Parts: sequence; structure tokens; C-alpha cells
Amino acid sequence: MSHRPQAIGVDIAACADRIEDLQHRDGSIPWIETGVWDPWNHGESAMALAVAGRETAVHAALDALAERQHEDGSWLGELGAGVPMDESGDRIAPPDNPVTAHDTNFTGYAAVTVLRCALALDEPRLIARHAGMITKALDWVVNHQTPHGDVVWRKPDDGQPLEGVDSLRAGNASLYKSLECGLRIADALDQSRPDWARARQQIARTFTDKPHRFDRLGEDRSRYAMDWYYPVLSGVYTGLSAKAHLHAGWDAFVVEDLGCRCVSEEPWITAAETAELALACLSIGETVRAQRLLDALAPLARDGEGYWMGWQFELGQVWPKERPSWTAGAVVLAADALYGLSNGSELLIRHARPDAWLTDGAESRAY
Repeated sequence: MSHRPQAIGVDIAACADRIEDLQHRDGSIPWIETGVWDPWNHGESAMALAVAGRETAVHAALDALAERQHEDGSWLGELGAGVPMDESGDRIAPPDNPVTAHDTNFTGYAAVTVLRCALALDEPRLIARHAGMITKALDWVVNHQTPHGDVVWRKPDDGQPLEGVDSLRAGNASLYKSLECGLRIADALDQSRPDWARARQQIARTFTDKPHRFDRLGEDRSRYAMDWYYPVLSGVYTGLSAKAHLHAGWDAFVVEDLGCRCVSEEPWITAAETAELALACLSIGETVRAQRLLDALAPLARDGEGYWMGWQFELGQVWPKERPSWTAGAVVLAADALYGLSNGSELLIRHARPDAWLTDGAESRAY
């Protein structure tokens, strides 16, 4: 049991208990009891366990991630959009034929996972142990970057050109942070990866100079909250432009005293999006807003058992009736960044400049 400091209003131990209850013997962490696994949400859960000081569970989770990595450096993850509901529509049903993909964002996030776990547990050996996994993962990601700077969201089908796969705004923003963490890992190992640094800078330039590269194949995803706040959360947008961007979408996605909608037109508040939005607020210094968002999640806390996924506020009910591992993980990570509960708590809210690692000297890494 951890003796880490407790966040005001967030039961860190209960969230960690929920994640550990779901963790399989091989170290993998599914969404819920009925399954669904992907490396991104596995990593989110592992980082929360690290913040809670659950060393054994973290080691098992990182080893499971390494074990499941494909030879090319990617992971095959199950996609949430393809997860079925049961007959009642209230619970997630075990998927018979899960929709899967070799997702670039899922793959790149391993770098964030390893670095955050190593910092929280103060175990630099974890970086050395899993450096090979991160190298293979980020090399695979960079190989899926187009000449325009955007990274396509998944591995193309056999015979499909790279240009035939769409690029997602939230996924590219997340990869911008993943590449930063990969470069920090390379620094720790006294290695140089200018190719990763260039790829990261090119992603930033796509956001500013070629935004049409996102959703270019027809589907407009701007209705999703993640598309709105992730460029701020990941550090693609900083300073005054980040504040203006976040404020411009606030009324479309935030319901006062409830939290953040998952989708702008749906009456559904989700705990994970609300927690991540709190992280985005912290990254631009808006501590009070971050605190209010986390406080708003209190009704979704299940005593000793993590957090419900979301709240359908027109019906006035929890929906779906699931307490995912990654929902608990997101809340823990937001509380950690807000209250400084563990070593490295600023990693997810402080960001290196786009040209970092492309100029000589340590000052190029400055936040």
C-alpha cells in the first residue's frame, strides 16, 4: 500500500486499487472486466499506478507492454468506437470480433508511459530497461509521417498508400508530446535523435501552416472535445494562443459544475475528458479552472472503486455503467499535476519548444 500524499477530493489509493483489480496476471490492464485492451489506455493506467507508488504493478504493466509489442515496433489495439453495448445499452459487452488497428498515437504513447513511470517511481533503470521498446515504437511512428508533416492515424492496409489514411488532430497533438518524451529519454541515455526532433517540429508546423491535413478524407472530428483541447494539453499551442484557443471552445464543450462533454452536441459528461481538460488548463496556468473541473467529478467517484465513465445529464444517470481503468488513471494524473503528488508531476503540463533538440545546448530544451 502506498503512503503517497493524498489529493484533495481525489482518492488516489481507490483509483489505484480499481486499476490493480482489473490488471491481469500477465500485467496487461484492460478497460473493464469484460476486456478491451489498447496500449494507450494501458499506459494511462500504468502511469497512475506509478503516481500511487504501486511499483510491482507498474513493473508488470511495462513488461506486458514490451511483451505485446510487434516486431515492427507497433502495437495492435482494440478501438473504442467498435466496442459493442449489451442488450440494455448500459454496459459494454465483450467484443466477439473487436475492431483493431496498429494506431500511431497508441504506439507513440509508450514513450510518455515509460518516462512518467520512471520519474514517479524515481527508477531511472526503467528507462534503460525499456529504451529499446521506445526506439522501435517512435521509429515506426516517424515512418508514418507524410511529407506534409502530419502522421497518419494507423498503419495502411496492404497495398494502401500512406496518403490514403487520414491524419487526426488529437492523435498528432499527442504524438507531439510522445516525441518530446522520447527525446528526453534519449537525453537520459546520452543519445541523439535529430530525426525525432525534426518529426516533432514538423507536426507543430502542420498545426500552424497546414491544418487542412487533418480530417482531409471527409470526416469532421471537431465536435470531439479531444480535438479541441489536445493541442493545448500537449504543448502544440502555448502562451496567449493556447489560452485563446481553449477559451474559444469553452462554452461548446464545458457544462458548468458538471465537466467536459465528450462530444459537443451530446448531453454526456465524461470523467476522462474532464480530467484531461484540467491538465490543459494547468498547462496554461489556469489553476482555478483546473481545480473546478476536478471538483466537478466528485459525483462520479465510486467509493473505493474508481470513477464512472460518464454522466448523461439530460437523463440524470451514469452512462455507461462502467468504471474503466483509464478513467481512474486520467483523474489521478490530473490530481498529480495539480497537487504535485509525485516526482515529475509537471511532465504532462510543461512542454519543450518546437525547435527543442534542433539547436545546440541544453537551453534548447527549455520549457
